[in-house]
Amino acid sequence: MVKETRISIHLSPSEKEEYVRFLKEYADIFAWSYDDMTGLSISIVAHNLPTNPICPPVKRKLRKFKPDISLKIKEEVTKQIKAKVLRVVEYPTWLAKIVLVLKKYGKVRVCVDYQD
Repeated sequence: MVKETRISIHLSPSEKEEYVRFLKEYADIFAWSYDDMTGLSISIVAHNLPTNPICPPVKRKLRKFKPDISLKIKEEVTKQIKAKVLRVVEYPTWLAKIVLVLKKYGKVRVCVDYQD
């Protein structure tokens, strides 16, 4: 597994050297994948949507993505389910819109839009 990170180009050569030394020395502490984040308390990282039972749910039209984008979404969601960051729930009348954020280096961030 490649453990890669980026550091600022605005550091002086001595700062850069010290920073790289620090990262190498403590590389075992950082979470390089979702699997490295075991032991997180659910009470800290869990998100719940408080809903009002008297408000009817909003059902949005199912969105279709291009096949290459769909593959990236599936890959990211599968990774997060395996690492127990996400869990599958079924709401037959309510759908949330998936929003993709393309990062600089070709990776995709999968976000969910809960505004309705």
